[in-house]
Amino acid sequence: MAELEQLAKQLGQANQAYHGDDAPVMSDDDYDRLKRRNAAIEEKFPDLKRGDSPSDQVGARPSDGFSKVTHAVRMLSLGNAFDDDDVTDFDGSVRKYLNIGPDTPLAYTSEPKIDGLSLSLRYESGVLVQAATRGDGSVGENVTANARTISDIPERLNGAPDVLEVRGEVYMAHDDFAALNARQSENGDKTFANPRNAAAGSLRQLDSGVTRKRPLRFFAYAWGEVSEPLSDTQYGAIKRLAELGFSTNPLTQRCNGPDEMIAHYRSIEEQRATLGYDIDGVVYKVDDLALQSRLGFRSTTPRWAIAHKFPAELAWTRLESIDIQVGRTGALSPVARLTPVTVGGVVVSNATLHNEDYIAGRDSRGGDIRGGKDIRVGDWVQVYRAGDVIPKVADVELEKRPKDAQPFQFPETCPECGSPAVREEGDSVRRCSGGLICPAQAVEKLRHMVSRAAFDIEGLGAKQVEQFYADGWIAKPADVFRLRDTYGSGIQQLKNREGWGETSARKLFDAIDEKRRIDLARFIFSLGIRHVGEVAARDLALHYLGWDALTQALDAARPAALAHRAADEAETIERRVAQDEGRRARIAEVRAAAIAAVAPGDVAQAAWDDLIGVDGIGPALAASLSDALANPDERTAIEDLAQQLNIQPPDAPAADSPVAGKTVVFTGTLEKMTRAEAKARAEALGAKVAGSVSAKTDILIAGPGAGSKAKKAAELGIDTLDEDGWLALIGDT
Repeated sequence: MAELEQLAKQLGQANQAYHGDDAPVMSDDDYDRLKRRNAAIEEKFPDLKRGDSPSDQVGARPSDGFSKVTHAVRMLSLGNAFDDDDVTDFDGSVRKYLNIGPDTPLAYTSEPKIDGLSLSLRYESGVLVQAATRGDGSVGENVTANARTISDIPERLNGAPDVLEVRGEVYMAHDDFAALNARQSENGDKTFANPRNAAAGSLRQLDSGVTRKRPLRFFAYAWGEVSEPLSDTQYGAIKRLAELGFSTNPLTQRCNGPDEMIAHYRSIEEQRATLGYDIDGVVYKVDDLALQSRLGFRSTTPRWAIAHKFPAELAWTRLESIDIQVGRTGALSPVARLTPVTVGGVVVSNATLHNEDYIAGRDSRGGDIRGGKDIRVGDWVQVYRAGDVIPKVADVELEKRPKDAQPFQFPETCPECGSPAVREEGDSVRRCSGGLICPAQAVEKLRHMVSRAAFDIEGLGAKQVEQFYADGWIAKPADVFRLRDTYGSGIQQLKNREGWGETSARKLFDAIDEKRRIDLARFIFSLGIRHVGEVAARDLALHYLGWDALTQALDAARPAALAHRAADEAETIERRVAQDEGRRARIAEVRAAAIAAVAPGDVAQAAWDDLIGVDGIGPALAASLSDALANPDERTAIEDLAQQLNIQPPDAPAADSPVAGKTVVFTGTLEKMTRAEAKARAEALGAKVAGSVSAKTDILIAGPGAGSKAKKAAELGIDTLDEDGWLALIGDT
């Protein structure tokens, strides 16, 4: 958690300095590496993800120095692959989503990943009318005048579609970079840390005359809005862009499957040092554009593309200490503090240690665990950066271990508030039981609440939240919406604080008031409940349609949630003593008694079944929701916040669809589309997709292999369709 906190702080400061003040505090290359580092930690340990996570952001908010451009088609980032297995897994995930077998040919394009600055060029009737940086993915900076100075960017196109947005990377060649720095030095001006930093700083000059003097280049590799298709394949579209006069990378190649993709990656890697410009990996894209359309997008990345990063480097250093950080869900996360060492061109002073079992090298029952190292303070450790991103401990040199080195004792109380740190059966993470009385959890929940995917309050970020909390101005979420009443007048006023004035204070109060109206999904996500991410929040919002309906359902389901937990804990204990015949009967008695003690009634069981029947909402997430609202302090804080707000239901589903408002369940094997495609299509038509059959189910779509769900649907008299019948119903034959 320490790395995530440090990364969020560093990236936030870098964003403000670079995009707000036009005074970078780090190179663009360093910024990029830190952001990739953050994403990799969260991928491996999603439970540690922060509310203000940089991975929920694409780029950063555009600078006030430029006018703003709203992209017609969002400019997203890419997921990462770090080894050959990840590439194979990527191909497998694409095939699984599209329901394509392993023997069916599937082509990809492979191209170098240019380490530059993303740019979108808009042409209308063949004339360049606008150029914009990526910004935060939705809104970028208008740099049209600067883009016109780049020789690789044509001002006019012949034979282009009426509307064409060409996307690519602005970069600087090594020779040009060296010459620029030489001129800067001779003139007594600031030199640049690396070509990417130089390219980004040059493109974002407020004076286009400065940009004109900088040796910028441009590779085209994608497109946004187009009035007519460029081709039916990625490779064909890139060829079309070249024919229109754009520079495209000559190393772009069509590959048939992972073996050819990896072979091309190796070839590019061998040429990396002699290319004359910086690359940090290879990008793979599904070649067939129709398949790209079917695959679609996640929240910040496309499903049809991935960046294969170049490998890590290794270094040895001393482990100076192990710190414990506390996250918003109470998780205690160990972080290695290292004697600083350079790894892959980046100075590393921290590394993740995962959990207490990883440090001890064994689990709570004394068994060895995979990857465990018996790591001790004072050890000489080998550090690597996975995919040039997240620092990890690869090995321990036992021969150099100090004689007085002691096994690390993981704390059993929270280092922030002193509350017991409890580790539940079957959980690898120890958690603080203090809840909102724990300052670390309270601050993290507040930071999560104001994050971009939640309330996204302009001018109220992690830094301001921490300061207001430290000063006692806010202690719980609802206090944010009382700031104007409490600190807008009287002796203590926000405008009188250092760094604030009357105008900035008024803007903050107004920004807070603007967010009193919030979508239900964003509100649910803002609560920071364990396991409840953006997708789950959206699914809950679409199912229950209102905050009151959700809370009533959770209250009704509480006895069933307790019964589920009792059964789950009893099963865990039973598995542990399965070999002890003398205790098995007693365990069975205890289990039955525990379950009977909290046996839910019919109403509770129906509410629970409805909750876990929401597609994507499993028992663990449902129990976490139930626990949050059953905790008196947390419930009071949540209801207090809700009273300050106007919580809006989800947008009304499509009314002209034959399945609008209906609850559908898919079961068995679908042969013409994958389950994920089917769910997305149904939801787009206004249907609710559930994971189990109940009396509320309207339609069951049953493919070959349908079992208990089909039987239950028949017993309940629910309409059952095969896949062809479903497609005919929705007009998708």
